[in-house]
Amino acid sequence: MSAETTVLDLARLRKSCGQCSLQQLCLPAGISGEELERLDELVKKRRPLERGDRLFRSGSALSALFVARTGSFKTVAMNEDGDEQIIGFHLPGELIGLDALGSGSHRCEAEALEGAEVCEIPMNELERVAQQVPGLQHQLLRIIGKSMELDQDHLGMLGRRHAAERVLLFVHGLSERLRSLGRPHDQFSLPMSREEIASYLGLVIETVSRSFTKLQEDGVISIRGRQLKILDSKRLSDAAHAPEQMRAAGR
Repeated sequence: MSAETTVLDLARLRKSCGQCSLQQLCLPAGISGEELERLDELVKKRRPLERGDRLFRSGSALSALFVARTGSFKTVAMNEDGDEQIIGFHLPGELIGLDALGSGSHRCEAEALEGAEVCEIPMNELERVAQQVPGLQHQLLRIIGKSMELDQDHLGMLGRRHAAERVLLFVHGLSERLRSLGRPHDQFSLPMSREEIASYLGLVIETVSRSFTKLQEDGVISIRGRQLKILDSKRLSDAAHAPEQMRAAGR
């Protein structure tokens, strides 16, 4: 293969990965053209899903990880009362299925929130390629660490006594995740319903709606249906990072 061909292939693969938001996994810094071709072969299998389709079910064995090329997903587990509890949302470009890395079986179900397409990454192939591609193992550890941070953020939201705080932190966190994925983060469409947000935050739908209304009245956001626009990103960020005592005092 000529040097020119390698450059063209590298450009094509980088463009392909960028378009389907796989750069988080597939484009570690300093990766060579040959290594990128190996990664491209790894994620060639694509799978379309309709709204409500499941990627995997609770208790099923870990056979692959998934990256949402388009569309968003929710992960759902059963709580102590036997009711469904939403424990996570996954945006285009984020890995799905990391919950099974420890035990080898999934502890939740992943369901499409809308029409979607995923890239399927077989675990046995991922492990093989990770041994051959320097930097990929480190990249995987970073992604796993980021997933753990999201879990901790979720627990932090549930620990807030005030419903408005939970909703504010949810909006801020969603915006920051979109920013890190290189997507519009000041104005976007919520892929999840109010009811699904309520389940995720441990609230009732009426409380979520009131909290959105309050944020809108305060001039922090504008929301119509699922279309959300952040009007005052500084106030949103300051409130999200302020000490809990200050927020509880209404400052």
